[in-house]
Parts: sequence; structure tokens; C-alpha cells
Amino acid sequence: MKRLVMVMIAVILWTAVTAYGAISGWWLTPVAPKEDARAFMDAAIAMGNAQSRGNIALVLIRHGDVFDEHFAPSIDSVNRDTRFPLASMSKWCTAYAVMQLVQTGTIALDAPISTYLKQWQLPTGKFDNNRVTVRTLLSHTAGLTDGLGFGDYLPDDTLPSVAASLRQPRSSSGTAATIAVGRAPGAEFQYSGGGYLILQAIVEDVTGMRFADFMRQSVFVPIGMRRSSYEYIGHLDNVSRSYDTNGTRATSYQYAVAAATGLSASASDLIAFAQAQLRVDGAPPLSRANVDAMRQPYGRKLGLDVWGLGVMLYAPTASGDNVFGHDGSNAPAINSTLRINPDNGDAIIVLVTGSPTLASSIGYEWTLWQTGLSDFLMLDRALRSAIMPLVAGLLCIAAVCVLFWLRQRRIMRASG
Repeated sequence: MKRLVMVMIAVILWTAVTAYGAISGWWLTPVAPKEDARAFMDAAIAMGNAQSRGNIALVLIRHGDVFDEHFAPSIDSVNRDTRFPLASMSKWCTAYAVMQLVQTGTIALDAPISTYLKQWQLPTGKFDNNRVTVRTLLSHTAGLTDGLGFGDYLPDDTLPSVAASLRQPRSSSGTAATIAVGRAPGAEFQYSGGGYLILQAIVEDVTGMRFADFMRQSVFVPIGMRRSSYEYIGHLDNVSRSYDTNGTRATSYQYAVAAATGLSASASDLIAFAQAQLRVDGAPPLSRANVDAMRQPYGRKLGLDVWGLGVMLYAPTASGDNVFGHDGSNAPAINSTLRINPDNGDAIIVLVTGSPTLASSIGYEWTLWQTGLSDFLMLDRALRSAIMPLVAGLLCIAAVCVLFWLRQRRIMRASG
């Protein structure tokens, strides 16, 4: 029995070691040497060429400046000014605007959101709605359990108002959803598209402006994002049309919830947005203190810091900071990512129509190349990398057990 317990302890310890090694990147190999930006860009372009079924824009930023850009192969004519749908990356720009309102004192991060809402209020329930704040909405820790994923609208559909969407949101899953507090606010991370619809309502209620107009005036114009818009992409010029995973032309949908998923922007605009995060003074239009505050960790998953105030925290950097940014994905095959390493001013932008995962996959490889670590979105890849070391270790444990058993048999025969 003692020997069996020792074997079980060895198995558990080795399993724990290999899992820790997976999360720490021990078994992962970057696609390029650490400082070789040319090799990384070539590898990323090769991934795009192999997997793209529609349009792709790829930009590598090195120490705050553009290192290289790539816009082919493409079905449409695509360049650095072509607008791509960004899906959930829209949330980052929304959060940036909300932080401007915090900076001017128009709203406070920790005041109850009921202070600012006029067109709608959270349904009452067993939890205290006064603990739902702008900070908890931005970081997906407000206790909202909607799980949205907002549904699409056809080009000729009439979009519901913000208030109507708050009362009866259209879910991408087709199931009924309610925007309400279902867990203790502030207790844990749970992704909520509904939280960003509430933030859209707050912006409109405190400014008296349409959300799209406020974003253009307060974020896009000051930063120089002249091709960015929360308006329907089908009404705009020089756009990347939508494609499915086979490269077949698909419908370009409307989105009722602009703040969560409705932004389109060009690669040139996202270069400007990335560089705005890296400026020493953080302006215009957001101060350095507030830019930095956005990547302070609030949301945790599996023991890892994964979310700040409107930004994803992909992986720790060498300085103890975090690679930050946002990914986005929408039907049928829209995918985007913008990620920044604050340690060195490096960044990557990938915009895709025609693959639901290509942008995030290239972003994963960039994060691994930058930090040696897997991003939290693709921990499954890191865990899969531990399978061979785990099996090898277990085989070694088994071999030691067999050798020990054979030795004991020889001893018993010799003594008998």
C-alpha cells in the first residue's frame, strides 16, 4: 500500500509539473527567434496565405513604429484604409471613451450606474444593484449573467433602440437572454456583452449625444482615426466584405449594440489607436494615468489575470506588466485582434473576414513570440503541448515501478 501511495504521489506531482510547465510555456516553441521581427512577420504572412479565405490586413509595429504591413491575398481590393468589421474589439474603443468621461469627472468609476442611467434601469433581484458600477461593467465583474453574444440584423431591418435592446436583447445563440444581475457584483469575472450595452446607454444619457456621434467627436477625431465608424458597414466605402470559411460572399450584418460589436475601422486607424496607447503623455485624448489604469487587472480566470478596464490581459510581460488589447469574432467568419506589449512598444494588428480564428491564432503566436507564454484565450494549445511530456514522464514512472518489481522478485527468489 505504501508503494502504491508513493506511485500515486509521483503521478500527481508530475501531472502538476507538466500543467504548470504548459501554462509557463515550457513546451511551446515560438515561430521566430525572440528579436527577429522579419522572421516573425514572414511566419505570420505564411499563416495568412495558408488559412485566409477572404480578406486579411496584417500590421507589425516595432518599438512604436510600423515595421511592416501585409494586405494580400484578398478577394476584394484591400489596403491600409480599407474598413474591416472589428466585432468585440469595439468594446476597447468604448471603454476608452468611457475613461474619457471618467477623466473629465462626468462619471465616476465606482458610483452606482443608476446614478447615470435615464432610459433604463437594472431589474431588481436578490443582489444589490447599487454595487454595479462603471468599473465592474468595464471589467466584466458586475455579476451580469446574460452571456451575450448579440444577434445580427439584416441590412434592411430596422434596428431597435438602445432601451428596447436592454429590455429584450437579441442573442447570437437564438435563446432568450435577460440583462440582469445573477451573481454578487464584484465577486468574479464573467464575460457580459450586456454590460457594454449598458455602457452605451450611460454614454448617451450623460452626454445627450448618439453613441456613434460621441465616439467620432471624442475618440476618432482627436486620435486621427478618420476611417472608423459605428455606422452600418454596408453603407460605407472601401470596406472588406464578409465571407464564410469557404470564401463565399456572405451578408454584411447590422448590429443593434454598437458599443459591444458594431465598430469598423481600417488598419491605418488602428495603428493610430495603438500608438495613442504608447505615447508618453497618453494624450490626446486620454491621460497616461488613465491609459495605464485600463490594464490594471480586475477579472481573473483559472487563477490568471485576464481583464482590465475594457482590455484583455493576454499574458504577463517581463516587467510584470501585461500584454493588452482586444480580440473580436462575429458570424460567419469575422476575426480581429490588436495586442500591445507596453514593455517595448511592440504591437500587432490582424483583421480578417473569411476565418473565425485566423486573427486570434496569429495574435497567439505573436504573444508567445513576445513573452514566451500562451495567451489565456488559447490555453488549450498550451495544455495540449504538455501531453507528450506528461506521457513520457508517466512512462518513466511506470518503468521505474516495473524495474523495482523485477528487482524485488529477484531478491525474493534469491532469499527463497
